[in-house]
Amino acid sequence: MRTAELAGRRVAVWGHGREGRAALAALQARLPGLRPTLFCSAIEAPDVAAASVGTIVTDAPTAADLCAFDVVIKSPGISAYRPELLEARRNGTQFTSGTALWFAEMPQARVIAVTGTKGKSTLSALVAHLLRALGRRTALAGNIGLPLLELLDPAQAPDWWVVELSSFQTGEANGVEVGVVNNLYEEHLDWHGTRERYAADKLALADAARTLVLNALQPELLARTATHPRRVTFGDAQGWHAREGWIRRGAHAVFELARSPLPGAHNALNACAALATLEAAGVDAVAAAPAIATFRPLPHRLQLLGERDGIDWIDDSIATTPQATLEALASLRGRDACVLVGGYERGLDWTSFARALDEQPPHAVVTMGANGARIAQVLRACSGRFRLASVATLAEAVTLARSLVPRGGAVLLSPGAPSFDQFRDYAERGCAFARLAGFDPAAIGVIDGLGIA
Repeated sequence: MRTAELAGRRVAVWGHGREGRAALAALQARLPGLRPTLFCSAIEAPDVAAASVGTIVTDAPTAADLCAFDVVIKSPGISAYRPELLEARRNGTQFTSGTALWFAEMPQARVIAVTGTKGKSTLSALVAHLLRALGRRTALAGNIGLPLLELLDPAQAPDWWVVELSSFQTGEANGVEVGVVNNLYEEHLDWHGTRERYAADKLALADAARTLVLNALQPELLARTATHPRRVTFGDAQGWHAREGWIRRGAHAVFELARSPLPGAHNALNACAALATLEAAGVDAVAAAPAIATFRPLPHRLQLLGERDGIDWIDDSIATTPQATLEALASLRGRDACVLVGGYERGLDWTSFARALDEQPPHAVVTMGANGARIAQVLRACSGRFRLASVATLAEAVTLARSLVPRGGAVLLSPGAPSFDQFRDYAERGCAFARLAGFDPAAIGVIDGLGIA
């Protein structure tokens, strides 16, 4: 569906976060006579530009409310499986999104679309960085922090669009030149309902991609995409992989990992994924590889904030799954690390996490937030090889961690859960952690490279 098809129809926008604001701005630019209804929270309502909407409704819409519209433009965070949405769809209401509208408006765009349970933002930014290093004009947008609709009418079209897609958005893409699935773990069960549906929604990208780039170290990914006509893998010895301190293309050593600004084995795999993606796009990946050394890591992703009183403070607020937290801890193996875990309750099973900590125990764990007490209960049942405490808030967790870690150690915020119990998003949580640790949040929160360059 293109924006022109909305003319003369009853239209609502559901949600007034950044995606919702981008949708309203695009409608105002393309269809200035359209006055959509906006469903948003009472907190968001004062920020709405009056000229962009007709009616503002701050109550959560019912099925009857949604049925009053021909088309509803939904923000990504609103589950496509909500009962009121499904009932309205059965009664004829069409649902779309900013992502779907952009793909419909930009069929000529050469798109590299990146998804994965973890690491997709770093991978997207790294692919864009490497393309630019080779002189390709490149757009970086999507779930990484810049809605696609904000780049709907570029003055000069880029050579490539690098688009990060969440599992909420993968089914809305089409005509993708290269699709990348970095990994697949359990996440967002509150949105998708089941792990099976999460996996199916995530891998909807395969249907849209002419070439599919996959993590060879995940058999489930390979099995689920076995019928795709053009697959490229990374992480295996025949392709791009990391071994003995180098990123290699087959037997050929290409880039020394000591020169990479990205810590951890998982980030070495991200670099391999980026180079495999470039190769799949027909770009000289070997020539691009040296530019990995000049990549600036994204904020809130194993970001070393600095040292205070002999303790390193590390912000990995983006970690919203237990697996991501384990990857972060692996990068600190051999150090006295206290990890802060917990946040919004999504009902994930933390048993495997607890068993992994029993095998490779950190110095201490402090649980916090809405699911903190439950995580602590699982940890107590599975392990006793590290110090464990449970508190309510991030502020309490930081205070306690400071007292638990010896000089030369590290405090790691890697919650393994979303932030919505206490914060608007992971970035706000990371900035709060920086402030509590004694650092300037304004100096650490910028993602380089968003937009077209």
